[in-house]
Amino acid sequence: MSRPAFRAAVLALAAAAAAAGAMAQQPDTHKPVSPAESAYQAGTSPLAKEPMYQSTNPKAPPMTQAEFDLGRKVYFERCAGCHGVLRKGATGKPLTPDVTLPKGTDYLKVFIGYGSPAGMPNWLTSGEMDEKTVDVMARYIQQDPPQPPEFGMEQMKQTWKVIVPPEKRPKKKMNNYNIDNIFSTTLRDTGEIALIDGDSKKIINIVKTGYAVHISRMSASGRYLFVIGRDAKINMIDLWMPTPDNVAELRIGLEARSVETSKYKGYQDKLAIAGAYWPPQFVIMNGDTLEPLKIVATRGMTVGAQEYHPEPRVASIVGSHFKPEFVVNVKETGKTLLVDYSNLDALKITEIGSAPFLHDGGLDASKRYFMVAANQSNKIAAMDLKEGKLAAITEVGKIPHPGRGANFTHPKFGPVWATGHLGDETISLIGTDPVKNKANAWKVVQTLKGQGGGSLFLKSHPKSQRLYVDTPLNPDPKVSQTLAVFDIKNLDKGYQVLPVGEWAGIKDGGAMRVLQPEFNKAGDEVWLSVWSAKDKQSAIVVIDDKTLKPKAVIKDPRLVTPTGHFNVHNTQHDVY
Repeated sequence: MSRPAFRAAVLALAAAAAAAGAMAQQPDTHKPVSPAESAYQAGTSPLAKEPMYQSTNPKAPPMTQAEFDLGRKVYFERCAGCHGVLRKGATGKPLTPDVTLPKGTDYLKVFIGYGSPAGMPNWLTSGEMDEKTVDVMARYIQQDPPQPPEFGMEQMKQTWKVIVPPEKRPKKKMNNYNIDNIFSTTLRDTGEIALIDGDSKKIINIVKTGYAVHISRMSASGRYLFVIGRDAKINMIDLWMPTPDNVAELRIGLEARSVETSKYKGYQDKLAIAGAYWPPQFVIMNGDTLEPLKIVATRGMTVGAQEYHPEPRVASIVGSHFKPEFVVNVKETGKTLLVDYSNLDALKITEIGSAPFLHDGGLDASKRYFMVAANQSNKIAAMDLKEGKLAAITEVGKIPHPGRGANFTHPKFGPVWATGHLGDETISLIGTDPVKNKANAWKVVQTLKGQGGGSLFLKSHPKSQRLYVDTPLNPDPKVSQTLAVFDIKNLDKGYQVLPVGEWAGIKDGGAMRVLQPEFNKAGDEVWLSVWSAKDKQSAIVVIDDKTLKPKAVIKDPRLVTPTGHFNVHNTQHDVY
């Protein structure tokens, strides 16, 4: 069929589809998403490379093995983030055969090609897919979903490597670096991190890691850096070595996002934990070798409807400072698990239900309360880690995405924790002091207006009087390449815009994005990534917190697609 004929056909089908109603009524938990949220969820999954069994559904349209393999690859590269590994639905609607088969191939071509107002991208008209790929995908989602392989203890042990045994590691710090002020910067598309000296602004080492490192976390002692990639590979880096580098590595699954270490007194550096997207599970490991010790599945019932979910992904993990517990947040079920690690042979887990889909979050300034975003419910849940219970659920803006959030003392309302949003321009300030400021606790005491939707991270520091908010997923380059700064003492004044992308001095950065403000240890500098495409120049811009002027620009051919960066001291002590 020619392109004009194809377009005519799909436009006719689109009109019929509109008259007949939407593809499927979304459950209440599935709300329309913004382009920023679609872009955020649609990142490539490492599962695209995993072989999977092709089941034959006699009711589905026929596919060759090559077509099925193409469909599987495209699905995990483009669709799984929204619709789930097993197509049960998450941010996006379910795409299982019971939903897709009654619609038929022609209808599905329209839906895939032209998108929907609820946030489905227009894959054909945007140029992201051609007609052949749209046709393959329309037939692919009518097939039974292929399930990726499980990943248990046997598979983990095969990936486990102790590169430098503990007994052969330094007995004291063997370098002259100010370790507390080292930054771990993710080089997303090269499978590396850059260790950067925060004092000299020089690169210490480029360390090979897993694919698209998602987060860096520190051991309680501040000696070991743990990073985890989307391919579920953990790298353990010893900062005491003459040149800090890998000392152990392990894969805990096929796709993952989170890693953390034991923080409670008496257990510092003893254990590590990581959570997987697939298989849905978390793994507790030896803290100095990454030897896997305990695997716990997260499959189970959702909050509210109490329906079984086959793939509840582990979104974020923090270590409690009040008890020997890991705080594990399970995305699809809307549950926070307080995992008591004092006895792995008799593991105790406290289950706290809040709202779906739990994503990221951080501790309040007292470190007693963990604030986690249920981003598809537009809520923040506060977990009391001392009492082991839900403290409150607070309604916020559209699709909260706080990162770790930001803590500061509001001049009127006392201690607050802040979150930005993917779906709107607001920044919600939530009171976090139920003792001295009881009337303000767990309420949005003030809503700030930022530059726009598409915010991923915001940050403050105990020694700063400013709040920094990024907007890297905003479709407007004037917004995505700049940074909003608020004066904490005069929040009603609004924000000041810093042209960070311009300060980077990159001549051809393409679709640059400025993201993830991170303070140095002293709290007088703010570091930002200027993230360009893999084949373009990127940079890190360092801003003076007092003058709001650029203090340094770090450029190096090795800084390829820098995204998140984590200061050792601030990460070690949960300062944000």
